[in-house]
Amino acid sequence: MSNAPFLIIGLGNPGAEYSQTRHNAGFWFVDLLAGPIAAFGAQKKLHALQCRLNIASVDCLLLKPQTFMNLSGQSVRAAIDWYKLSPDEIASRLLIVHDELDLPPGAIRFKQGGGHGGNNGLRDIERHLGTRDFLRLRIGVGHPGQAHQVSNYLTSGRPNADDQQAIANALLNARDTIPLVLKNELPRAMKQLHTVAGS
Repeated sequence: MSNAPFLIIGLGNPGAEYSQTRHNAGFWFVDLLAGPIAAFGAQKKLHALQCRLNIASVDCLLLKPQTFMNLSGQSVRAAIDWYKLSPDEIASRLLIVHDELDLPPGAIRFKQGGGHGGNNGLRDIERHLGTRDFLRLRIGVGHPGQAHQVSNYLTSGRPNADDQQAIANALLNARDTIPLVLKNELPRAMKQLHTVAGS
């Protein structure tokens, strides 16, 4: 096992115009983990903003790729290469946090492996890594109802007040389970999170 940090990578789009849009739910979560004191700084070699901190006695690196969602794999691949993570470590020491259309606001799930579900950020990560075997935290943002509405729904405007509150509560619940994930106790983390979320 290398001395690499546990990588927690939130997906989103850079720029103030996207900061409150649903597609940036991954950014919201890593900002929550960092808290009000820890600060993100630019890390050009990783094409990301980064924040290094200790969570539950585990060295963690939080990343917010600055490549735009559809090119997220470039940043994730750079981080994997920089820290020389093996395939086993990719499966156990990489958490990708992203918005999920197929879950309603307030629902939140851990998932190990699986497909990209139409999320272009996940699609690009899978292409760059050559594997789907990594941990995801899926943040429900709901679906607009029609496929042609998805892009605008994710990247324009913010959720309504009720949805915002539901998502915020879900993120807080997920934050409380991260120490279990870092200690390789994913089943316990999933049970705790999914029970609290009422799922």
